[in-house]
Amino acid sequence: MIMASNSRPEDRSAALAWLILLASAVLEAVWATALGLSEGFTRPLPTLVFAVAATLSMAGLGTAVKRIPLGTAYAVWVGIGAALTVGWAMATGVEPASPLKLLFIAGIVGCAAGLKLLPAGKAAASPTLPPS
Repeated sequence: MIMASNSRPEDRSAALAWLILLASAVLEAVWATALGLSEGFTRPLPTLVFAVAATLSMAGLGTAVKRIPLGTAYAVWVGIGAALTVGWAMATGVEPASPLKLLFIAGIVGCAAGLKLLPAGKAAASPTLPPS
């Protein structure tokens, strides 16, 4: 994504948060796939890939929610990660593909894109805990 040099810092910060979130969603698909390949953490390489990808994915999600509302970020992260995981499983023959399955995956991706397109709006006040 190319940004104009006169774009506002807030706009660049939000765009970066979305890029980090998307990268984290890709890493979610990586760790989910590696988890399946680890055979209950008995195979060292897939287990290592799982651990690294899961850590980076969570760190990216945690970074993204500084600029993107948690509910939106989490829904996009899970949706894109799940769609990529199922897509990869179908592409590699681990899961059978069907037109209906592809339609539902497209729906997940469409819903995630829809959340991105919604206006940000005003953030709600931070929740407060009752006194102990």
